[in-house]
Amino acid sequence: MHDLLNVALSPDATPEDIANTPLPESMRAAVVRADEVDMFDGVDSSDKDPRKSLHVDEVDLPPLGPNEVLIAPMASALNFNTVWTSIFEPMSTFGFLKRFGREGELGARHDLPYHIVGSDAAGVVLRTGPGVTRWQPGDRVTVHCNYVDMEGPEGHDDSMIDDRQRIWGFETNFGSMAEVSMVKANQLMPMPTHLTWEEAGSLGLTLATSYRMLVSQNAGGMKQGDTVLIWGATGGLGGFAVQLVRNGGGIPICVVSSPDKVELLNDLGVDTVIDRKAEGYQFWDGDTQRPDEWKRFGKKIREFTGGRDVDMVFEHPGRATFGASVFVTRKGGKIITCASTSGYMHEYDNRYLWMNLKSIVSSHFANYKEAWEANRLVDLGMIHPILTRTYNLDDAAEGAWAMHTNAHTGKLGVLVNARQEGEGVQDTAKREAIIDDLNAWKTLQ
Repeated sequence: MHDLLNVALSPDATPEDIANTPLPESMRAAVVRADEVDMFDGVDSSDKDPRKSLHVDEVDLPPLGPNEVLIAPMASALNFNTVWTSIFEPMSTFGFLKRFGREGELGARHDLPYHIVGSDAAGVVLRTGPGVTRWQPGDRVTVHCNYVDMEGPEGHDDSMIDDRQRIWGFETNFGSMAEVSMVKANQLMPMPTHLTWEEAGSLGLTLATSYRMLVSQNAGGMKQGDTVLIWGATGGLGGFAVQLVRNGGGIPICVVSSPDKVELLNDLGVDTVIDRKAEGYQFWDGDTQRPDEWKRFGKKIREFTGGRDVDMVFEHPGRATFGASVFVTRKGGKIITCASTSGYMHEYDNRYLWMNLKSIVSSHFANYKEAWEANRLVDLGMIHPILTRTYNLDDAAEGAWAMHTNAHTGKLGVLVNARQEGEGVQDTAKREAIIDDLNAWKTLQ
């Protein structure tokens, strides 16, 4: 792998040079194992430990098919789907792989006794399969996680609607936490030239998800002057949401959980921040929701908005916050929902939705155009990575544990083939012009 990377990253190497350099016979990858799916039976969800189930093993290279590309991920990042995979909740991802395997010969490649995780990457192209014309070995790329072949008609209106759309590294095998990964050619985007490998590798999933939720007409359709309530405004989704709202002329109303996070947002120029722990909101009393707390929360929001309710809620915690989110949205407003990291069974008082003509809009990742446009905003220096800490591949399970226990802020990166942090920058002048913005999130470790 060392020799191949030396050639692939050389500015003097041609695509033919890279294509003619042999691939390794095997590779290191972060995996969960099919024979361990029952290891947490009877254990409370909060006590399930990714450090016991996520391993770095030596495995075979993925076989390359049509319209596919082999890349060497230089860096990846952690997302909640890696946590869910590693604790086998809400179900084992081996069910996804078996279902994929039943679709035919190409799908059968994914049905293995191990699952390589990871849904974010920045890396270099090593090989291209039949039918790939827009990319070639040596291209430096970021990768989004919408894995879809576009064979069905539905996806040609919006690929996220395709009945065979999957999330790479979660519902497919051969994810990004491996020395070699396999992706569809239509997952590739140009790597922003001013970023390091680990910064670029932390963008794809949460940035594109936030872009679709807020900006795209497929979900939020935010306009200038909209007030947007953002839960978890310093998390992997919320950190990008804050930037997208401000960049698009909106007004973010940010909810965080500590004074340090309030200070971070204040340092970034955001003064409309609510520390939910300091305010002591209790939206639930056991299994019963508390409308009096919704009202107290709404009153706090209106202190920032001049008495108006919010136009839109960026809703991803799910069960813990959903009733409050519906309540505080203005008449005719939208609650844009994804993820549900605190629980999938949402409850809310339908009177506040139905009689006030509010809309609940579901949103799931992003199509290629949405991911491309979000990536372009980064390359233009208008949106910045929110990376706060980076782990080595051998320590990826520690990062998954930190995410599972909510002991993190922003995005957590993983070095895969990169030797150390700080590598991969191609345009140093462009980087220096916005270096303070690039470093702002790194103050919170």
